[in-house]
Amino acid sequence: MTNAANRLIFGSDRAAAHKGGGRLFAADIDWWTVAIYVVMVFFGWLNIFAAVYDEEHAGIFDLSQRYGMQMLWIGISFFLAISILLIDGKYWHMLAYPLYFFMLGVMLFVLLFGHESHGAQSWLSIGSVRIQPAEFMKFVTALALARYMSAYNFDLRTGKAIYYIGLIIGIPVLLILAQNDTGSAMVFAAFFLMLYREGFGTALYVVALMFVFLFVISFLLEPLPILFVVFFLCLAAQGLVNRNWRDSARYAALVLLLGTVVFGIGTLVGAHLSLFASMLTGAVLSLPWLVRYGIRHHMTNLWKYVVFFAGAVVFTGLVDYVFDNILQLHQQKRILDLLGIENDPHGWSYNVIQSKIAIGSGGFAGKGFLGGTQTRFSFVPEQSTDFIFCTVGEEWGFIGSLFVVTLFFALILRLMRMGERQKEPFGRIYCYSVAAIVFTHFAINIGMTVGLFPVVGIPLPFFSYGGSSLMAFTILLFVALRLDASQYEESARKLL
Repeated sequence: MTNAANRLIFGSDRAAAHKGGGRLFAADIDWWTVAIYVVMVFFGWLNIFAAVYDEEHAGIFDLSQRYGMQMLWIGISFFLAISILLIDGKYWHMLAYPLYFFMLGVMLFVLLFGHESHGAQSWLSIGSVRIQPAEFMKFVTALALARYMSAYNFDLRTGKAIYYIGLIIGIPVLLILAQNDTGSAMVFAAFFLMLYREGFGTALYVVALMFVFLFVISFLLEPLPILFVVFFLCLAAQGLVNRNWRDSARYAALVLLLGTVVFGIGTLVGAHLSLFASMLTGAVLSLPWLVRYGIRHHMTNLWKYVVFFAGAVVFTGLVDYVFDNILQLHQQKRILDLLGIENDPHGWSYNVIQSKIAIGSGGFAGKGFLGGTQTRFSFVPEQSTDFIFCTVGEEWGFIGSLFVVTLFFALILRLMRMGERQKEPFGRIYCYSVAAIVFTHFAINIGMTVGLFPVVGIPLPFFSYGGSSLMAFTILLFVALRLDASQYEESARKLL
């Protein structure tokens, strides 16, 4: 291989570095991603310092304060990052299953003997230190999925593949839910974003979004309007999945026409039918046309949407039961508060209200470092953990908030870029899993601080106080960086 070809593949630095062999060199590492990580970690620490600052304990290494402990976690995380970069990337493929099953055992142990905090038995106490294994479970699940889905004979379109993927994701979720840690369990939905990149069909995502929508409107509408909405959702799903919007539009127009006629006739004869009842009657009257269309074109798809319609109706009927008998009181109140059905500013709504006040009070440029009053005087609960973004918004304003959002988008995009340049599916699947986990944490955490998502116990990666979260995300990110660097080593071995 000529020097020109080496420069084309690796760049001049990488080509020169790999003349000596296939070991890890500085040129192999994505230093832009490392720089983003370092900036996020130290800016996060700065906001933890501001959120819980105590003039009597101003030392940054004072372990009696959270900023002192976070500095210790940062040191440990940096050590882990360097150690991961020194381990050959091929070992993560071999360790995927052993680590996964080991962590399942740890999760079961925590469920039986773990420490309870904030109503969740999800902590493992080791002396005075507490570790949350659920944070590390995301890492090993990402490894296990990458190992399984990178097998030679893997086919995502088979029922067997979906079954085993469901097991790999579902078992940790069940264990975390049993620990009463709903927030951590929700994050595992991030893996479905990775599955979409790997070719998972869009139909499932469409159906999932529609059921989320039905869950929300079931609190806002009466049964008859909900039935009407379900009917048109079926039409929309049919048009989206099969890409035949014209036929769906024709049927919708027919329903609207017949419904309008029924409403007009009812008005003339004094029947006083409601608009929703008229439209539902129009939908029933137009069913013969739908059946005729299904027989002529694709009867199989017709039955699919009949099943979807029946399932949607049953689902909306079960929402009340699930809400009243399965969800806990604080979860119920947070959902009702988010939807505006209830308002309890001194109770369940307090966190979000104070969070909005803190962020809004920062204005464009913020109040300055240590100048926040909402956070400094503890008006915002959990201000150094789940609500750390409030400190950013109050002290650094819109500019600081935009800076944080930009850092996250830059990190996610670089992880996706790493995934796309992987030569093996294992690395691609893992990198996309990490990107999806970071995005899910970021979206939910920011969403709940500004009142767009119910309050759940989800930290902001690299910003929120906590050793488990920081170490787990450091491991997630630097294994991705190591796998990314390994592809250059492998290429170099082939060239030498």
